[in-house]
Amino acid sequence: MMKNKKIYIAGHHGMVGSAIYRALQNNGYKNLVGRPSQELDLRNQAQVKDFFAFEKPDVVIDAAARVGGILANNNFPYQFLMENMQIQNNLIEASHQNEVEKFIFLGSSCIYPKLASQPLKEDCLLTSSLEPTNEWYAIAKITGVKACEAIRKQYKKDFVSLMPTNLYGTRDNFDLQTSHVLPAMIRKFHEAKKNKHAPVKLWGTGKPMREFLFVDDLADAVLFALENKLSHHLYNVGTGIDITIKELALKIQKITGHEGEIIWDNSKPDGTPRKLMDVSRLKNAGWKYKTSLDEGLQITYNWFLANQDNFKEVKI
Repeated sequence: MMKNKKIYIAGHHGMVGSAIYRALQNNGYKNLVGRPSQELDLRNQAQVKDFFAFEKPDVVIDAAARVGGILANNNFPYQFLMENMQIQNNLIEASHQNEVEKFIFLGSSCIYPKLASQPLKEDCLLTSSLEPTNEWYAIAKITGVKACEAIRKQYKKDFVSLMPTNLYGTRDNFDLQTSHVLPAMIRKFHEAKKNKHAPVKLWGTGKPMREFLFVDDLADAVLFALENKLSHHLYNVGTGIDITIKELALKIQKITGHEGEIIWDNSKPDGTPRKLMDVSRLKNAGWKYKTSLDEGLQITYNWFLANQDNFKEVKI
């Protein structure tokens, strides 16, 4: 019966939203709704209220957010805090007021404390301080998780939050000023290869450990959450496997064919030392990732090669 429901995917043009849209289409969902930001500004409460009154969606998947890496978070703290709260608050409240049957909120593993025990369990939320390099985004996402939990507790509604680990994949952001570490590395190594295998400078020491999830696997987890009534309000989504940033760099260097030097800029911040997710809660519910990191990196690089003319030129 869920396949006949009207499902609104907020942020359906982004990497995550478009992957979810594809996954639902490929699984027989036909009544899908999406609006580009030019037509619907999710930061604008009046526009969101009018949209919900007109479309009357049965299900809402919130994949809309202002996102970016350490540099973007550091340069625009107010926007990362305020715009993300505006987007999610408008969607959550409109869904509540319009009796939406199911709401799936997507957050990030950065909601967990910087020095929490590894791997990160859902229960460690709000137990100590956040990583300063992305606390603005994290605080916004925490408020979204708690809002969904509050509605679930008070009104017994099926509002659930999924917290993915570091995502990557097709339609990723490869702009070096705003991108995350993995797509930024793909761009840097590729450009350096074209520039006679010039040296590639990377931030930090390369020692921090990170977990990476292919975006189509997250979309599959959203499909799972859509088709099942989950008993908890919060679930981690990841692989449960991490590698060092240096190991990631070597994998991407090999895939891109770059043969030059890698220079680590120790004056730049490393960010959180480790951020591995405990994914047992969702695994016990019946979901597990499918795409290995090597396979996902190759798919992502192939997509980058096919679409690189759409990216701005940058200097190495």
